[in-house]
Amino acid sequence: MSDAPERRPIRADARANQDKLLAASAAAFARDGQAATLKRIAKDAGVGIATLYRRFPTREHLVDATYRYETDRLAAQASDLLRVLPADRALRAWMSEVLDYLATKHGMADTLRTLLHDDEQLSSQTREQFTSAIERFRLAGIDQGQIRENIAASDILMALAGITLVADGTHQRQQAERLLDLLMDGLTRPQAWREVREPSSAK
Repeated sequence: MSDAPERRPIRADARANQDKLLAASAAAFARDGQAATLKRIAKDAGVGIATLYRRFPTREHLVDATYRYETDRLAAQASDLLRVLPADRALRAWMSEVLDYLATKHGMADTLRTLLHDDEQLSSQTREQFTSAIERFRLAGIDQGQIRENIAASDILMALAGITLVADGTHQRQQAERLLDLLMDGLTRPQAWREVREPSSAK
């Protein structure tokens, strides 16, 4: 889908509308799954359906753009979280965001499966972005004396992926959060992160 309209340079006002649409799209697919409608997405974004179709002529174009938008947003959160939290707590918060990201991804599953099949580089790009984000947390955690030095970012990503596979439903969210706590116990120095984590992370 390299010729998708949403990937062409656009004006600032059009970019703002596009970002609203993609944020609304992500929320709709996470909430409604395959039942999410373009009409509802446009309404939630506060734009007309014609505006949506100008940017995304088909549902496939919208799913493609939403997937890329959410992947970029999540990968970029590493910098934001590390500015306000210690590295171990930042990594744990980011992992919870990954669960939200997957809810959106699952909501687009049927269409996204075809897109990923047609664009083999898309999956590898996502993996590279997430590995890079985890590496930022890992290095900051090592520097702060919180995260063990002998665990590779790629291994952390694989462990995280495993958790999402066994606890990927909305009804399994609490279990997934508990498994993330177990993963953090393995990544950090004894007691380092549990002593300072916020109570909300224990949900």
